[in-house]
Amino acid sequence: MPRSLRVAIVGAGPAGIYAADALLKSEAAADPGVSIDLFERMPAPFGLIRYGVAPDHPRIKGIITALHQVLDKPQVRLFGNVDYPGDISLDELRTFYDAVVFSTGATADRALGIPGVDLDGSYGAADFVSWYDGHPDVPRTWPLEAEKVAVLGVGNVALDVARILAKTADELLPTEIPANVYDGLKANKALEVHVFGRRGPAQAKFSPMELRELDHSPNIEVIVNPEDIEYDEGSIAERRKNKQTDMVAKTLENWAIRDIGDRPHKLFLHFFESPSEILGEDGKVVGLRTERTELDGTGNVKGTGRFTDWDVQSVYRAVGYLSDELPKLPWDVESGTVPDEGGRVIENGGHLASTYVTGWIRRGPIGLIGHTKGDANETVANLLADHAEGRLLTPAAPEPEAVEAFLAERRVRYTTWDGWYKLDAAEKALGEPQGRERVKIVEREEMLGASGA
Repeated sequence: MPRSLRVAIVGAGPAGIYAADALLKSEAAADPGVSIDLFERMPAPFGLIRYGVAPDHPRIKGIITALHQVLDKPQVRLFGNVDYPGDISLDELRTFYDAVVFSTGATADRALGIPGVDLDGSYGAADFVSWYDGHPDVPRTWPLEAEKVAVLGVGNVALDVARILAKTADELLPTEIPANVYDGLKANKALEVHVFGRRGPAQAKFSPMELRELDHSPNIEVIVNPEDIEYDEGSIAERRKNKQTDMVAKTLENWAIRDIGDRPHKLFLHFFESPSEILGEDGKVVGLRTERTELDGTGNVKGTGRFTDWDVQSVYRAVGYLSDELPKLPWDVESGTVPDEGGRVIENGGHLASTYVTGWIRRGPIGLIGHTKGDANETVANLLADHAEGRLLTPAAPEPEAVEAFLAERRVRYTTWDGWYKLDAAEKALGEPQGRERVKIVEREEMLGASGA
């Protein structure tokens, strides 16, 4: 009797769960059946949605409801608090599974090659996001001494960072932020937040809804300089081609022509300012130097040689995420991705047998969460084609219980999907006395305890 196809997915964020969903919806799920184990280094699943989405974005967190339905399926198991390769290596995974899919995402900051990035007061946005999202592996405090802050980048992460810095702690209290984050934000001295982009409004990577949300706070005055509203032929063509680009540009135009109001915290959106140096004294940030740029007709920009020094005491670099290199897999240093063809991992010109990638580890940290579905579908389709044509390696111990025995022998303290329900209930119980939906548990040991690991 043919046994179920056994697949390990390393990374239980949206990309990994979408891959599991694609497997469950495939013909193979009906005959001979599929058996999927998700391995996640955090004690809780959901990856970027739990630890990368700002706490005042409950709409995006609603995606968890759809992901829940996948993890509720009996063919799927979760092994949380299991590290690759520390707790289980690629060779060991191959002992138990026909195929291994990596969907580990991106958590580090992409480097920004300008002088001054190592000064005290210069931060990577990813680290700040991890702090305010209650990630267990980062410090519990964050220095928020600066009254004037710069954020470099014009994507949604830059908006999140700017908005969290500009809001009051009490505005964020109804969200799931833990007590240490509330206390940190309560002490935040920022009164001015300046967001800088080297190109123009038509090249900004904001989502229209995320951009408009900036203006919803009673404490944040969003300010755009009318001189920054400029388009060339390439920009106009992009606006005509892309509805979202046009909506972003219209919102920025409306903000540029209105009178400045009296909300206490000012959030400036600057365009055509390319960061050239973070200025320091005695090892600390005291300013930011930018070069004014101008459009070249194609939507790109060139420097003008005119520089401005901005009075800021801290700088947040939100210029993109970078994935961590995965041991035993080939690696493209430039893109921070695993080389692939259609989700098949490529090494020395050929497919690394039974090994696949999906999500940001495959194509880099671009696009919205939903875009990873297409990736997952393509990767899974090729995995199933390889299975149908007998190209997958045969595992020595495909029985589901063999993995549990292995982890027990290694004394790995892992969490399960049932454990997530327990952790979920514990966080909701913490929020209930305060009239909040939940309060996130931060400490790893507390998460493991609440999960019954």
